[in-house]
Amino acid sequence: MKSIKPILDIVIGAVIPILILNNLTKTLGAEMTYVVAALIPVAYTLIDTFFISRRFNVITSYVALAAIMNGALAFWWVDGWRFAIKDTAALLVSLAVFVGSLLLGKPILQFFMAQIWQPDTDAKNQALTRVFQSPNVARALRIGTVIVIAYSLIAAIINFFLNLNIVVAPFGGEDFNQQVAQVNAITRIAFTLANLAAFGLGFWLVYRAVFGELPKEDGKEQIESDFWDLVNKSKFASSEG
Repeated sequence: MKSIKPILDIVIGAVIPILILNNLTKTLGAEMTYVVAALIPVAYTLIDTFFISRRFNVITSYVALAAIMNGALAFWWVDGWRFAIKDTAALLVSLAVFVGSLLLGKPILQFFMAQIWQPDTDAKNQALTRVFQSPNVARALRIGTVIVIAYSLIAAIINFFLNLNIVVAPFGGEDFNQQVAQVNAITRIAFTLANLAAFGLGFWLVYRAVFGELPKEDGKEQIESDFWDLVNKSKFASSEG
């Protein structure tokens, strides 16, 4: 499932809504077509969170709340600069969350990395916390989060001005829906790939810093070793094992 998730994100989050906006306006009516296209990615995110992944933590809670916000905004029928702001709202919320995490001393990448390694005991959780608090890893978490913040800021600016300059028709007509589809064809795919690149670079920096703090097993590359085995052999290991 994880290997095909980026493809599903693009297909369900971008391709299907674009097809709906371009082809169903005459059948469903402009307003209903817009709402259906907007709610499909929302439904996909909520179904994935609550019924497929079924993991509830800081990250999944944030993703679910963002999806609910997008679903509510789908019924705010506006055009012009107000639509540009509305369509950029999710990116602005993400930006606020990421900046807030940095200011609070809990860089957002820390939560993503914890989700990847999934400490399932108190001892593992305490050990991972000590890993994250080591100077080199803490610096990598901050730099990685700054990279994600920079992406979110740039994406928000681009998204706002694309909508402002392309979606110029009044809401409730076929032209409006087609212009929204045109922007989505650019942003939903490009931003998904850029988001993966930004997080990927951040993850790589943190991985490099973390494994730089861990020992190596004889005759093995670190990548071949079990992560928690290395942690248990390191200075970060909990006395509880």
